[in-house]
Amino acid sequence: MAKRTLITSALPYANGPIHLGHLAGAYLPSDLYTRYLRLKNADVIHICGSDEHGVPITIAAEKEGISPQQVVDKFHTRNKDAFEKFGIDFDYYGRTSSETHKKTSQEIFLKLHKQGIFKKKTEEQLYDEDADMFLPDRYVKGTCPKCGHPEAYGDQCEKCGSSLSPTELIDPISSITGNKPIQKKTEHWYLPLGDFQERLEQWIDSRKGWKPNVTGQCKSWLNSGLTDRAVTRDLTWGVPVPLPEAEGKVLYVWFDAPIGYISATKEWAVKTGNPDLWKTYWQDDETELINFIGKDNIVFHCIMFPATLMQHGDYVLPTNVPANEFLNLEGRKLSTSKGWAVWLEEYLEEFEPDLLRYVLGTTLPETKDSDFSWNDFQARVNGELADILGNFVFRTTSFTQRFFDGSVPTPKNLDANDTKTLAAIDDQKKRISKAYDGFRFREAIAETMNLARIGNRYFTETEPWKTRKSEPQKCANTLYVCTQICGALSLLFEPVLPQKMYKLREQMGIPHTASWQQITKNLVPAGHIVAEQAILFEKIEDDVVEREIQKLKKKSEAAAAPEHSFPPIKEETTFDDFMALDLRAGKVLKAEKVEKSNKLLQITVDVGIDKRTILSGIAEYFSPDDIIGQSVCVVANLAPKKMMGIESNGMILMSEDSDGSLHFVSTDAEPGSPIT
Repeated sequence: MAKRTLITSALPYANGPIHLGHLAGAYLPSDLYTRYLRLKNADVIHICGSDEHGVPITIAAEKEGISPQQVVDKFHTRNKDAFEKFGIDFDYYGRTSSETHKKTSQEIFLKLHKQGIFKKKTEEQLYDEDADMFLPDRYVKGTCPKCGHPEAYGDQCEKCGSSLSPTELIDPISSITGNKPIQKKTEHWYLPLGDFQERLEQWIDSRKGWKPNVTGQCKSWLNSGLTDRAVTRDLTWGVPVPLPEAEGKVLYVWFDAPIGYISATKEWAVKTGNPDLWKTYWQDDETELINFIGKDNIVFHCIMFPATLMQHGDYVLPTNVPANEFLNLEGRKLSTSKGWAVWLEEYLEEFEPDLLRYVLGTTLPETKDSDFSWNDFQARVNGELADILGNFVFRTTSFTQRFFDGSVPTPKNLDANDTKTLAAIDDQKKRISKAYDGFRFREAIAETMNLARIGNRYFTETEPWKTRKSEPQKCANTLYVCTQICGALSLLFEPVLPQKMYKLREQMGIPHTASWQQITKNLVPAGHIVAEQAILFEKIEDDVVEREIQKLKKKSEAAAAPEHSFPPIKEETTFDDFMALDLRAGKVLKAEKVEKSNKLLQITVDVGIDKRTILSGIAEYFSPDDIIGQSVCVVANLAPKKMMGIESNGMILMSEDSDGSLHFVSTDAEPGSPIT
């Protein structure tokens, strides 16, 4: 075993909540492994945090009408809380918007820059003149050149799955203003990955015990030949490039996000009171670095991030990157945009975390995609957790309490079956340990449950309900053996069922500091009083499962509904409230765009009694010249409201079709006419 182990979990984007696919990909596997190593008293820390830069964050901010910082603040807190409630035990959960991360990322960039590794290139990218910005790939839509889909993004066509670049799109349109972008020259810094080809090939060949799906994807990239990769981009949200000639540019998120593992470890070290402790985990060759990720992150963690660390020269490289494949849901590809997802926060409102930890653990997509279904969830909870594990513990403890006053019996003259069953504790422990060491968590969980099966079978075969009168010592031996299995299970199952096994150890009188090494055939001493405890696992009824299935279907149907379907009728109002509104006929005299706003028009309207300025968010639908002379209906007695430094005095009434198009509510009446 290594002197120490640093475990990292892929940094989740702070643009939305955590769902089951996230858990099965990186977070449950990393937690299982961390808890296993902690039980073995290993020197191990588990680091994660929020990935708070990149285009997904800015898109989420625009959709909600808030700043990127507000988006990441919200989801960082929500996701951190959800992880904690689910039992994911990070030593530190950082964030890439922190000052420590900014400084660390810039220091690494500058060192590579001083080494002369980067290539500086001038290229043409799509530029929105009205928005005055270069357009990231997700800010461009157009027709896919491969399949003709009219709504392809600048990085991918979601219909045919082709990878694209924005300049490949036919008739590209800016999603910010709706205008056709121009091509404009810009400068960026590139990491010449091709220069690392031979080193990366040798390094990957030297890795032992990597999953075939991981090495296969790496070899595919290497066989295709590595090319230059931009490490900077034109954005306002991110880590600023620390060069005077790079104003308005930030580090590409693929470059700065993995550095978040380092910056979070630095913050953890400060928290421990030893600020230099992070170096022990990142800059000592006796550290094993294990990166837990999903398969969509393999290239970044096995080629790009290692290339950065190799060039820097001061950091350890990953010992293993046990990436998982994807989790499907009810036989379909999990899709948040289509409402086909189970969010962790929603799950925790209805069920205990340990149930999902177990079921997900038994179906992890370790080498190929797997599927989660609510019916399978019910079957495993009822048939395995309740009927096998829970039933065995209940049979053992309740029988001990009823017929031995709760005291663990003293064994005498154990027969061959007793000895064989006790030996199963060590046998299963070895199998479980071997599976965990090989990152085969499904196997580890199955072998742990097999020990409960062995205990159940032994209890049934020895028939203590009969021998308690005819052969009391044989009955005592049965209960002693079963108690030892219960004790062993309370530790062996701890990585999977931390909350439930905490209760079982309390019942068995096993210290919570007990270690893997203490799992033996005499863990629970004779004479210990087994405490009374509620049943470990309640069964899940059919109606509960059906409710969750219907909830999922309703979310999917709602997501599939037209984006601009008509909203429901608002709450009933009174006639007097309606009469308080002063609606007047008006005519547009002048209109112009509001500077630095993509949505607002500044409109001068004649409402008969005066001419007033009204701001309206219709710039994406109408040009100023097209609406001059337009007859309109105006809410004339609204209190003034300032927007973008301009005072708006009223509201122009509009109607919206189901497809999202807007229309003026017009009238032929002369300006100033009351509308009643």
